[in-house]
Amino acid sequence: MSQGEAGAPARTGVLVATILASGMAFMDGSVVPVALPAIRGGLGASFTEAQWTSNAYTLTLAAFTLLGGAAGDAFGLRRVFMIGIALFGLASAACGLATSAEMLIIARAIQGVGGALMVPGSLALISAHYPAAERGRAIGAWAAASSIAPAIGPILGGALVDAGSWRAIFLINLPIALIALLVCRRHVPADAAHARQRMDWTGGALAVVGLGLVAFGLTRLGEGGADANRFIAWAATCVGAGVLVGFVVWERMAPTPMMPLALFANRTFAGVNLLTLLLYFALSGALFFLPTALIQAHAYPATLAGSVFLPFVIVMALLSRYGGVLADRIGTRPCLTVGPILTGIAFCLLAPAVAHGGFWIAVVPVMLLMGLGMGITVAPLSTAVMNAAPEARRGAASGINNAVARVASLLAVASLGIAIGAGFRVALAGADGETARRVTEAGFGGTLPLADGTATALWAQATVTGFAAATLLCGVLAILSGVIGWLTTGGTAEADPAG
Repeated sequence: MSQGEAGAPARTGVLVATILASGMAFMDGSVVPVALPAIRGGLGASFTEAQWTSNAYTLTLAAFTLLGGAAGDAFGLRRVFMIGIALFGLASAACGLATSAEMLIIARAIQGVGGALMVPGSLALISAHYPAAERGRAIGAWAAASSIAPAIGPILGGALVDAGSWRAIFLINLPIALIALLVCRRHVPADAAHARQRMDWTGGALAVVGLGLVAFGLTRLGEGGADANRFIAWAATCVGAGVLVGFVVWERMAPTPMMPLALFANRTFAGVNLLTLLLYFALSGALFFLPTALIQAHAYPATLAGSVFLPFVIVMALLSRYGGVLADRIGTRPCLTVGPILTGIAFCLLAPAVAHGGFWIAVVPVMLLMGLGMGITVAPLSTAVMNAAPEARRGAASGINNAVARVASLLAVASLGIAIGAGFRVALAGADGETARRVTEAGFGGTLPLADGTATALWAQATVTGFAAATLLCGVLAILSGVIGWLTTGGTAEADPAG
């Protein structure tokens, strides 16, 4: 047993604390979409402001996760992890008590910072306290439990919204955060800090500014509008991309980079992160827009729209634990090939499923297939990342992989509106001018005032076509991620670099 590994009781405490904390962070990334109409009504927010309640969280979670991973290495995993839990809980209270859209967006951004301190610490703590022979099983248990959270978010959110309280989707985090802090304080062993390692604040600032500008630009492009607005959107996107290039250059020169580029010299680490980018872009995009598509095209109640994730939750939760065991036995390569390809096929099938609209006949079978694919993938993916990194850099490695997943989610939500808008235009080609104008103004996720039968039918058709354009793109990217998994991961279980 290496120096960082703990006894069985402490390992159980580590697993419980990391599951609770990660579960909060992952659930809050998925709970908002179902609640968007209620948030808009409650705060008088525009659709763009409502969309930024999701983007603000994802932006800071993505950008600061890199700093969160590095902070764990520098100041101690347990200490940074607990600070993240406390900050997340306080920000959740601010979200639940928000009196304006602006206040909610700011509180969501602070939530993202708290999540960025928790999420990379979760995997790093598991890797630090579990021996290599048991690590895959532990990561599988963490993945199974944590995977329930983002998928159950829309279900819980829909139920709370239908019960009349969107604020409860944030306030429910307070008791969870308190329990996680108590478990961590009592049962998670303290670990050594490496205080000589300086924090890369410049890199963090460049990441936040770059990702923020790209997200803003892509979101505005998805909205369409006047030529002047499109110019601003393209300018913001290009400037943001330039800042991100500067971020990479800085990380190459920085004495203590928050994203050590040397880790990408490992073929498996680089390949698995590219796989993560493509797969989580597809997953986040498809799942973010699915509830709205069902509500808008087939008049699903919010609770029922959220419940379509339940088959996905059950299958992924059951299989994720066994996915970790499977990765220990046969290696990650088969899992990271078959799993993403099955998930990609499910994304492609979402288009006809939503067009049909039947809950049991059409949507549930596709969600079961999606859960099968992700259940095979999640734990081997995390295992491959952690085993490809040296022990001293596992906090940074976990932070990088989680940041990649969050960046993928941010880009998906911001950019897939462009594909949905293109689908809308195709569906509206040749329609009556006044009806087409009203449907265009309502758009995806808006409301259709003074609706008649013709306008309602056209709106539903445009919704289905726009969603199909987005989800077919997601399917192609997920299948491509499976090909990358085959090409870049080994055929047998990777050796633990720490030995």
